[in-house]
Amino acid sequence: MIGNIMGIFKIFIIMVGMVSISGHLHAGSESVEFSADAVINIPQQPVRQTRLYVSEKAIRSESIIDGQSMVEIVYPQQGRAILINNPLRSYKEKAFISQSEKEDSGSPCDQIANAVCEMLGTEEINGHKTEKWQVISESRSKKLRTLHWIDVKTRLAVREFFPDGSFSELKLLGKEKVNGRDTEKWQRTLSRPDGTKAVSYQWYDAELKIAIKEEIPGGYVRELTNIKIGRQPEDLFSAPDDYKKIEAQSDNYREYK
Repeated sequence: MIGNIMGIFKIFIIMVGMVSISGHLHAGSESVEFSADAVINIPQQPVRQTRLYVSEKAIRSESIIDGQSMVEIVYPQQGRAILINNPLRSYKEKAFISQSEKEDSGSPCDQIANAVCEMLGTEEINGHKTEKWQVISESRSKKLRTLHWIDVKTRLAVREFFPDGSFSELKLLGKEKVNGRDTEKWQRTLSRPDGTKAVSYQWYDAELKIAIKEEIPGGYVRELTNIKIGRQPEDLFSAPDDYKKIEAQSDNYREYK
């Protein structure tokens, strides 16, 4: 498995970046099917909640946007998404680069656009076997070099060095029960060049292969609650037959045909 939802927590479509450079949740052949609530708590803001249904082939998210019920169904392997507007009883389809079109090499570049990755070797860090990766990307015509040590088992980045001189380390603190799930609690410490540090925590679910909870500085909490493992009904992953299809262009996707 967003292994680790694409922009639903990226698609967490939704818990974006939950497990750093290598983290993502997607539907796939090795996925565990489940449903859950993705909850985001931001200080002094209303709690944001999205209902998720994850199958082997697709991910459905249900949310309320500007008082309207909206549904998005993403098919990662097919490279398409269905956006359903229930109040208007309509939907539109969009396309993107599918996961099946990408080379699944295990490289961080599988998840990063316009970057060049090179595995420099393997190293053991805090008792964890890791792959050491160099990532060269470009921003504003300037090339940026970062280093990432990725745990071969969890695919979590346990150590990272960034162009501004900051670096982060991920340390396993132990096992904890979170929202009824057995998890590993990890502490991520980001050390900046000025000597300041920022500490965050994430709880990794080995069965789902994602972090189901994250706490970051400032009181921000993102988590999956009400997780229920089991086969998801097929009719959740298609638009209702009596809904009208709308042809529309989007800034985020090329039009699906």
